[in-house]
Amino acid sequence: MDTHKKEKSSSSIGPKTYSNLHDLKDVPISKNLDENESYLNELFADCSDVIIRPFQSDPGLGALAVLVDGLVNSVLVQRSLEMLMTYWQDEPDDLDSIMERVIPASQVKMVSNYEDMLEGVLSGDSALLMDGNEQALLIQLRAPNLRSISKPSTEEIVRGPQEGFIEGIRINTSLVRRRIKTPHLKMKPLLLGRHTRTDIVVSYVEGIVDPHLLSEVLDRLGRIDVDAIFETGQLEEYIQDSAYSPFPQVQISERPDAVCAALMNGRIAIFVDGTPMVMIIPTVFINFLLTVEDHYERFQFSTFLRWLRYAFLILSLFVPAWFVAATTYHPEMIPTSLLLSICAARELIPFPAVVEVLIMEIIFEALREAGIRLPKQIGSALSILGALIIGQAAVEAGIVSAPVVIVVSITGIASFTLPQYNGAVALRLLRFPLIILGSILGFYGIMLGGMLLIGHMANLRSFGVPYLSPLAPASSGDAQMTLIRLPHWASVRRPSYLHPQDEIRRSIKVKRSISKNKGSNGSANPNGDSTGSSRASKGKGDSDRGENE
Repeated sequence: MDTHKKEKSSSSIGPKTYSNLHDLKDVPISKNLDENESYLNELFADCSDVIIRPFQSDPGLGALAVLVDGLVNSVLVQRSLEMLMTYWQDEPDDLDSIMERVIPASQVKMVSNYEDMLEGVLSGDSALLMDGNEQALLIQLRAPNLRSISKPSTEEIVRGPQEGFIEGIRINTSLVRRRIKTPHLKMKPLLLGRHTRTDIVVSYVEGIVDPHLLSEVLDRLGRIDVDAIFETGQLEEYIQDSAYSPFPQVQISERPDAVCAALMNGRIAIFVDGTPMVMIIPTVFINFLLTVEDHYERFQFSTFLRWLRYAFLILSLFVPAWFVAATTYHPEMIPTSLLLSICAARELIPFPAVVEVLIMEIIFEALREAGIRLPKQIGSALSILGALIIGQAAVEAGIVSAPVVIVVSITGIASFTLPQYNGAVALRLLRFPLIILGSILGFYGIMLGGMLLIGHMANLRSFGVPYLSPLAPASSGDAQMTLIRLPHWASVRRPSYLHPQDEIRRSIKVKRSISKNKGSNGSANPNGDSTGSSRASKGKGDSDRGENE
């Protein structure tokens, strides 16, 4: 009677009537191997890459292997099938014994419905069904990754690790696990996308991350119900606070060391299978101006570079608008000799300053986009030669003036100093409305645009964290760590705006001890003997005692 009910439930959702894998959760695996084979053949009709391989074990028991060609390691699959075909024992239909004694794979699990089985098969596992069993074994015999670990392409540094994430999610999580060797590092798995069933991993450090932040992230991810998720950019738009803001509220990184540093500060990382980009949340605006290399160089030089980025941020955003406003409405703000030079250069130009700047800005953006899309060897040559040739030709043809070319070039160089690509894109986009405001209202328009930007950023949130933290709302300790790079021995607290459970990052006892003893000379020793000589004498005495013994 129970078997009849089960078969009725299985037939109620046929291979042609389901809409996604979740609908197959109530379809159990049948004891009859022929029924399973027929159901799978109809389910994967016209799927040439799916292999459904019936075979018999040594006692003559029927079995069925289901796998996807290209996702599995064919050598390991062949070895496993050979072992199963020659397998002999008193109870050959015992899947538990097969899982414990025969299967050589390290990860094997048992499933009882078609959703779990097909989810594993389509992710690269191999399924084994035995006649007379209502369960199937999922054996992890996946093919190795197609791309090896290489240098990050968007976050180049001089000093520090030179490895970046790849498209395999398990390789990416292992790169983080190798650096943070603690059970407190959690990797929570999720599946998103009705049809893609994309593997998602939410990573955090238990005991440091704010539990309310973690609950909010998991809640937002749990509410996503879409057909497909392929990349972090799609996921970002679903979970960010303000969808219409040009500023990104999620940081993207392909560096394992950057992700580890964020995790140890109390932030959360989201890995998406199939992309080397990892999402870091929450984020604030100042994170887009900092690099992980700041913590590898000396703190004086890192502080100088930070202030240089802050200055060039202002230049890249406001210099074109300032030039348009000054030449159009406020020529008195320009030194007389420079103003005469600009007027002489623009004497034969038929367009106003705003049109000149917009023409050159659009051409510059087009060259930059073309340099990215073309092959690397051609793209670099195009971006350099194109800017030189087009700029020179435009000046000689009288379309734009030489000062405009200089202003746009300075702006482009300034934008390249911003380390985070998605943060720089927002500033490139906002440059155009500021140019328009400067051409209409002069400096007043630029001030109005700046006030609107600051007001919008002050009102923005990233998972509840104010976007301008730690500057607004002001936090003296966090702002000090942001504006300057403190020495590692002096940076003992995690950012308070993240509300970490454990606020203390490290102890400074070692540095205090070194400072107290004045380094290795030991001049602070009250006995007058140096620390080094005392240690040497102690070591000599120990050695003498050892020889006497």
